[in-house]
Amino acid sequence: MPIPPILQVGDVLLSSDILTEYFCCDLEKCKGACCIEGDAGAPVTTDEILDIEDAADTFRNSLSPEALLVIDKQGVAYIDQEGDLVTSIVNGKDCVFTTYGDLTDRDSGRTIRHCCLCAIEQAQGQGRTACHKPISCALYPIRMKRFRDGTVGLNYHRWDICKDAREKGRRLNIPLHHFLRGPLVRLFGQPWYDELETLYREISKTNGMAP
Repeated sequence: MPIPPILQVGDVLLSSDILTEYFCCDLEKCKGACCIEGDAGAPVTTDEILDIEDAADTFRNSLSPEALLVIDKQGVAYIDQEGDLVTSIVNGKDCVFTTYGDLTDRDSGRTIRHCCLCAIEQAQGQGRTACHKPISCALYPIRMKRFRDGTVGLNYHRWDICKDAREKGRRLNIPLHHFLRGPLVRLFGQPWYDELETLYREISKTNGMAP
């Protein structure tokens, strides 16, 4: 049975490839390139900006001098050409919260040298702040749009730099929505995610996919 292109769970519309694609970030290959590629920052809400500004002292020392200059001049976010509120960027490219360092890969145990890291996420992981990085970053490669009637739309964004993540996800049999379980639960709650998982298992059974 063909899978409809658009599915619905609660008030959330989602493209069906969110349940059919496999994904697992391969930092050994990409080194966090999604933080420094592109021509605009990550979408951010006004509430997230306030939280980031309140927590800034916990990660400010991790930021580059260039990033600090940008933040001091225009703040942690700006309105891009499409009218969206996004995180500030450095030299038209890097997110201002980007830092660089070594990271141990959870799957292989190998050390990844000079990897792009998020200063906010680092501070949270070290217990220095309860502030989260923007949900748009945590959800990637899922992109979210809120409609005026309260409905939320989720789309899978296919980017060439994530080719290795798709291959790794398929190799390890990690569906995209399983890889992003944490941010999806953070955004919509566990009952919603459970309903999403039920739909996934129904689709898998009907279409001969491996759950």
